[in-house]
Amino acid sequence: MPIYVYAVTNEDGSEGEAFEVLQDMDEPPLTQHPETGQPVQRLISAPNAPRRWTDSQAKAKLAPKNLERMGFTQYKKSGKGVYEKTAGSGPDTIVKE
Repeated sequence: MPIYVYAVTNEDGSEGEAFEVLQDMDEPPLTQHPETGQPVQRLISAPNAPRRWTDSQAKAKLAPKNLERMGFTQYKKSGKGVYEKTAGSGPDTIVKE
């Protein structure tokens, strides 16, 4: 559901207080403030679309230094069933049988 921005319409035609409302796309626009009953109009605003995720962003987020700073422990597979720690606290190696 998108968040729509509305503004109270003052008696002189100027915009008053702005507020946000979470509504379904198929709901009609509000004509009155939900709490005060004052007339409102929906404002046009830029959409808040997620940005594209790039490989360099993923590498930076998953870098050992960043993971350790965030309190995570990272292991890399170094052989069959053997994992070595690259960041964080915990055992230096884990062996899965």
